[in-house]
Amino acid sequence: MSFDDEAPGRVLAPGQTCRIRIWRRADRSVTTVHESAARLYEAPNWTADGRLVLNADGVLWTMPADGTDPPEPVGITGVPPLNNDHVLDPDGVTVHVSANDFHIWSAPLAGGPATRVTADDGGMHFLHGVSPDGSELAYVRLDPSGEDVWSSGTIRVMGVDGTADRAVTTEPASADGPEWTPDGAWILFNTEQFEATPGHAQIARVRPDGTGIEQLTVDEHVNWFPHPAPTDDAAVYLSFPPGTEGHPADRRVRLRLVTGDGPVGDWGPEAWQAAETIVELDGGQGTLNVNGWAPDGSAFAFVDYPA
Repeated sequence: MSFDDEAPGRVLAPGQTCRIRIWRRADRSVTTVHESAARLYEAPNWTADGRLVLNADGVLWTMPADGTDPPEPVGITGVPPLNNDHVLDPDGVTVHVSANDFHIWSAPLAGGPATRVTADDGGMHFLHGVSPDGSELAYVRLDPSGEDVWSSGTIRVMGVDGTADRAVTTEPASADGPEWTPDGAWILFNTEQFEATPGHAQIARVRPDGTGIEQLTVDEHVNWFPHPAPTDDAAVYLSFPPGTEGHPADRRVRLRLVTGDGPVGDWGPEAWQAAETIVELDGGQGTLNVNGWAPDGSAFAFVDYPA
């Protein structure tokens, strides 16, 4: 498997714009806090002090969540260009990122030198989650030696220092997007292991020790990237049209909201099957790859890419 570790990332097509947007629970409104026809931003996180963290051009950017100032680059050094998998540490000062060398790195959110976390084990590593206590990272490992690299994903967990690496899923079907529930009891993710149709990902949950795996969504859409609210009372995920393979860009997609009784991790298929579509948009890849919920659960950030 070859790659270009100098690649700057995706760019906008002619006539396309990028909109960083906020959905608010109180009134179900959507507002645009930044729009660009020059730079393609992806995958917002929301910090405790009210900023959004995004990636573009292979680096991280930050801006006020209210849009009062435009995005500014974060000066992380010593790391290859970044992709759109970045997760905020509960300590509020560290960000964990995936880079184009297929490794996971940790760096100061304020900028500074990065430290590589993953070992040279022959795999490709894509970060998606950090445990609520900040001690472990959940990631997707791909095997570049296989015939179909992008269908080889398994969910794994390791310490934030790269030690104690272990498998959570072992099925040959592709899995992606692992993220802990706020109580730490479950990992939510998307997987193809329950479906015979290639690419037909559905949302599932599993205990961090690999037990108790259960399918949560069962429908004709292709469902990716489940993100629980920090308040443990809602979740949002990205839903692609039937027949989609992977999580491509520039599709007409839906954001779907799930609510239920008790903690998110306790919700079974009944709650997830009752998910409601709250936004339809032009996007997909880059729209909701990471958790963009506000710390108080009142809103979340996403990105769309209208032509």
